[in-house]
Amino acid sequence: MTITVAGNKKEYPEGLTVGQLIQAENVETPLYVTVSLNDEFLDSAVRDETVLKDGDEVEFLYFMGGGC
Repeated sequence: MTITVAGNKKEYPEGLTVGQLIQAENVETPLYVTVSLNDEFLDSAVRDETVLKDGDEVEFLYFMGGGC
């Protein structure tokens, strides 16, 4: 199946979960990343049970604090 990860089309096997994708993409600090699936934020509690489908779009977002 083809999914878009961070704007890049990639091939992955059918049945891949979001949790498995996080591992496959070597996401830094996976506990602190927010996942957007098809422009909807995904609850971290369901990452391991959310199966990706052909054509899905996934973004990994990191929220940074700061300012002055």
